[in-house]
Amino acid sequence: MVCLETLIQVNCTFKIQIFQLPEVQNKLLIALGGNALLDSKSKGTIEEKESASDNTSEQLLGLLSSDYNVILTHGNGPQVGNLLIQNEEASKKIPPMPLDVCVSETQGEIGYILQKSIQNILNKYKIKKNVVTILTQVIVDKKDIAFENPSKPVGPYYTSDEAKVIIQQKGWKFIEDPAGKGYRRVVPSPKPIGILQAKIINDLAESGNIVIAVGGGGIPVSLDENNHIEGIEAVIDKDYASARLAIDINADEFIIMTNIDKCYLNFNKPNQIELKSMNLDEASTYLEQGHFSSGSMGPKVGAAMDYVINTGKNSIITNIENLMQAIENKEGTLIHP
Repeated sequence: MVCLETLIQVNCTFKIQIFQLPEVQNKLLIALGGNALLDSKSKGTIEEKESASDNTSEQLLGLLSSDYNVILTHGNGPQVGNLLIQNEEASKKIPPMPLDVCVSETQGEIGYILQKSIQNILNKYKIKKNVVTILTQVIVDKKDIAFENPSKPVGPYYTSDEAKVIIQQKGWKFIEDPAGKGYRRVVPSPKPIGILQAKIINDLAESGNIVIAVGGGGIPVSLDENNHIEGIEAVIDKDYASARLAIDINADEFIIMTNIDKCYLNFNKPNQIELKSMNLDEASTYLEQGHFSSGSMGPKVGAAMDYVINTGKNSIITNIENLMQAIENKEGTLIHP
């Protein structure tokens, strides 16, 4: 057994609490869906975020109380979008921050809220585990083709005239919203090639801690020949970054959470077909045929494939309601070699 010491505040003094954690068990990495903290209908109040986080933590209880060593990752789309709007609205009074800093801010925000909810649910059921959030930097290649063709919309909408002024001032690239809402900035979405904090995350997980990491796809950074770290104006896909972490720490299982129970062919059509499992060839074929759209299931299938290719292990795509059944191979879509 592994002994850990924690400082517990009691009546303004501190005492040491020593408790036992299990020996190393299988590492399970869970990529939480985008609605874990904020759905598209929410205004973004702290009450909404805490309520969603509490609900997510309750649904994860069965897993968190198990012998698995759990690593959780999450998105930050709504949160970083709101932060960019705040940046724009306050830009005449406070200097706006670059995108990598905004990602780091939302990592801290979401990590704090989720960590608090999980620790509360663990305390409620007297489960003696610690929760820790790691500010995670994800390495990208500045030569990635994504930098030649920015495609990820971020931040507020602008009029055509506003966009033209910003292009002249900052050199940003914009696309017109197909629904006619205006113009949005687009940034690169490069593939992750490494996780700077991978060893720390692995060590904490193998010591029995629940680790929250790679928030929002991680803070995009590059390294030069001297290992100098530079923040990059980009957004990394959360699922691909989660797969990269699962590969780097040699996770035993990688599960991607989404809003539906499994993958489907011809989704939401009369000839819809559920997919209980796919090998790599099948997944690649279905992806090329356009069954998994680039804005929803496509990156999840692609990330699962990356993990399977690099580890030879299985990955699962499912929703949080079926998580425990999916671990037992009773639900979800299993992607295998």
